[in-house]
Amino acid sequence: MKSIWIVDDDHSIRFVLEKALAREGLPVRSFSQSRDLLAALEEDTPLVLVSDIRMPGGSGLELLATIKKRLPGLPVIIMTAYSDLDSAVAAFQGGAFEYLPKPFDLSRAVELIRRAMEEGQRESVVEEAQVQMPEMLGQAPAMQDVFRAIGRLSQSHVTVLITGESGSGKELVARALHKHSPRADGPFVAINTAAIPKDLLESELFGHERGAFTGAQASRRGRFEQAEGGTLFLDEIGDMPLDLQTRLLRVLSDGQYYRVGGHSPQRANVRVVAATHQNLEALVREGRFREDLFHRLNVIRLRLPPLRERREDVPLLARYFLQRSAAELGVEPKRLSDAALQRLVGFDFPGNVRQLENICHWLSVMAPSQVVEAKDLPQELLAGVPVAAGEAGAAPVPALGGSELPSAAPSPGATLPGPQADAWVAEMAREARRLLAAGETEVWDRLTRRFEASLILTALELTRGRRIEAAQKLGIGRNTITRKIQELGLDA
Repeated sequence: MKSIWIVDDDHSIRFVLEKALAREGLPVRSFSQSRDLLAALEEDTPLVLVSDIRMPGGSGLELLATIKKRLPGLPVIIMTAYSDLDSAVAAFQGGAFEYLPKPFDLSRAVELIRRAMEEGQRESVVEEAQVQMPEMLGQAPAMQDVFRAIGRLSQSHVTVLITGESGSGKELVARALHKHSPRADGPFVAINTAAIPKDLLESELFGHERGAFTGAQASRRGRFEQAEGGTLFLDEIGDMPLDLQTRLLRVLSDGQYYRVGGHSPQRANVRVVAATHQNLEALVREGRFREDLFHRLNVIRLRLPPLRERREDVPLLARYFLQRSAAELGVEPKRLSDAALQRLVGFDFPGNVRQLENICHWLSVMAPSQVVEAKDLPQELLAGVPVAAGEAGAAPVPALGGSELPSAAPSPGATLPGPQADAWVAEMAREARRLLAAGETEVWDRLTRRFEASLILTALELTRGRRIEAAQKLGIGRNTITRKIQELGLDA
């Protein structure tokens, strides 16, 4: 078993730490100066290094810098009798695991060393697993289904429609489809149709000829031409204007299009992958999306699960994002304590994987120590409601939306006796039976939306429109209630 190395020119510090760690059954090796320790590194490596910050023959910070170059994953605890801000900042900037001011409580020091051992062992396993990081990560069954679908489509040119909430990684799936397709040697071109003004989107997609409109000083290739022989990713396809939907349908139907202001047809040798966070079937019913275009796009549909439906992937993703952020910032990767990790796993992540990535980047910059505790997490997570034990991989209740609940529905928050509760459930069952018997589609979505809308509106009425207080009464996070209000159209 590897040992814990202590380097300090103070014999008494070395002595008490050696005795305390020996009582815990932990092997120890001590050094009085850094050069002796560096010489010992030629033959062996420690499990944890505990170093004084000021020693003759070389400071602890200089030793820390040398160690991090040779053993970047080794946890290093810096001790100092000079409890000043500069020392603490320098230690953490150099990649120290923790900063231990003298005089210290011996039991706390042993506890800290044990935590460093556990984190060092955990991170070494993670680093080994992430040497060759794939373009997508996911152990959850729902993500494994996505990976299998990508594999089955690897030799296909068929059009694919990716659905999923914002931030769930739809473009990553599109890139994976391209990378593993026969068109992998061709270009991958992405365009977000919601981010480009309507009057410019046509030119962006199909290009334009010189003089086609004011400011068109030269001909310009559109995204279809840029993606020739490869893949064109149309993100947020549900926001495409109706007149452009007609032009896109023509391209998908016969493989031809015209530049803006052009008279010669252009051939399109492009595989189209589209994505949306919206319900396209609902948009078709509302007349906001062409039904014929929907069927052209909906040849193969891949549903990308939101992060709350794949909670078991949160630890793997979080560690990966923390490592990537650290590499970008040129600092030592932060580590998550068990309590912090549990908080992350229990959060709903309305912004999905993108939100988790942003949180990890924030932690890489703002967390006060190398080990992120639950109290160090951003306020949005501390205000969130964790899932109950045993629900880590469970999917949440899907979102419902619409107008009102059946008239017999009681006020949310009321404590119902058994018969009243049964009557309320029975009324909803009757409404569901009526809709199903009438051949209605999307019954689950319609009733759920009505249910959620009723809950939120009632809570907002009781709190006089105060969203945070309403969210607390409902037992949901403030970000969740804001997202639901927007999804259900309650803020109009």
